[in-house]
Amino acid sequence: MKLNTLGHLGYCTNIHAGETWPDHFEALQQAVPELKRRLSPDGPFGIGLRLSDVASEELEKPENLVAFQHWLADNDCYVFTMNGFPFGGFHHTVVKDQVHTPDWTTEARVEYTKRLFRILSVLLPVDELGNAIQGGVSTSPLSYRHWFEWDQPAARDYIFSQTTQNVLEVVAELIKLRQQTDRLMHLDLEPEPDGVIETSDEFIAWFTDYLLPMGIEQLTEQFGLTDEEAEARICEHVRLCYDVCHFAVGYEQPADVLAKIKEYGLRVGKIQISAALKAQFPADAEGRAAVRQAFEQFNEPTYLHQVVARTQSGELLRFKDLPEALAAFDETHAEWRAHFHVPLFVSDYGVLQSTQDDIGEVLRLLTDRPFTNQMEVETYTWDVLPEALKLDLVDSIEREIRWVLSDLEVRVG
Repeated sequence: MKLNTLGHLGYCTNIHAGETWPDHFEALQQAVPELKRRLSPDGPFGIGLRLSDVASEELEKPENLVAFQHWLADNDCYVFTMNGFPFGGFHHTVVKDQVHTPDWTTEARVEYTKRLFRILSVLLPVDELGNAIQGGVSTSPLSYRHWFEWDQPAARDYIFSQTTQNVLEVVAELIKLRQQTDRLMHLDLEPEPDGVIETSDEFIAWFTDYLLPMGIEQLTEQFGLTDEEAEARICEHVRLCYDVCHFAVGYEQPADVLAKIKEYGLRVGKIQISAALKAQFPADAEGRAAVRQAFEQFNEPTYLHQVVARTQSGELLRFKDLPEALAAFDETHAEWRAHFHVPLFVSDYGVLQSTQDDIGEVLRLLTDRPFTNQMEVETYTWDVLPEALKLDLVDSIEREIRWVLSDLEVRVG
């Protein structure tokens, strides 16, 4: 939905199971009209569309794409962003590190992402002035670092060089699509714990050390641009996906992240509004055991739930998954933050809390000085939450969006 000067708010449909386009479409037909009736009865309702690779191939067929366009128009809905991170199965299967497969070293990831942008270029609506709105596709942080000898500089350089070359193939496609369709679209890279790009500093280092030098050299030759024009195109078409959960797990402060991004002249493509789990460990042994046990209740086998522990001395210790953190827990751990997307509207889980405050801070910064016009609620773990937290899916999505709207209303009046 359109929120005055703040841009567009929707929810990411990776919440719905299904990997074919008929599966995706059926889920949309069941959920979206009712959500629009409840949340945006008098205005268009925004969707953050997630398509698997198989579904994207099916939707790109002209008859399916035209039918979907008609359905969007008939239901006063629109697509303004897409989630291109999960390529294959994302529900009712063990995902774990395979969420990164195929990674940006592969042509399959390139072709999938290009296809998403071709679809988005058709689906993006025009505004009241007749201009197409901007659109983005979020994507993985290039690859998963534990697949490689990450402590070896030569291995890191190889991965960054190969993945960057493939990203630049998509940038060239976006430049061509803008020339052909007048649609400005951007690839939004999503840092994640244990991704090849994990933090804001790593995103900036990759952008300045690999993407810009390699891109300027290639785009000047391919499109006859000056160095300055090529740099501008790269910064226009490759942006940061600010997943609030991911940055909170890494203890990064929103104001610090955004200040650094601005300092280097980079941009945020969209905000994925999501919350992680956190807790500080009390001094007494019984209280510490209770916190550890509470985290253990969220240990489920579908997704990776990386943990970043802050020690008494302030050091950050990173664990690939919750079982490893549980096994390594000792008296030096002062706080844990776990990559488990929990409901936005719940701040306390007994002795655990959510990183809801980080969401509030990001939204405050957005309303003070807008840095993107795309917001997407992204809680996809409803199927694997502890039983007490499982609610009707449509009701849950509504509560998520109403919580965001309520927070924004407080801030903008």
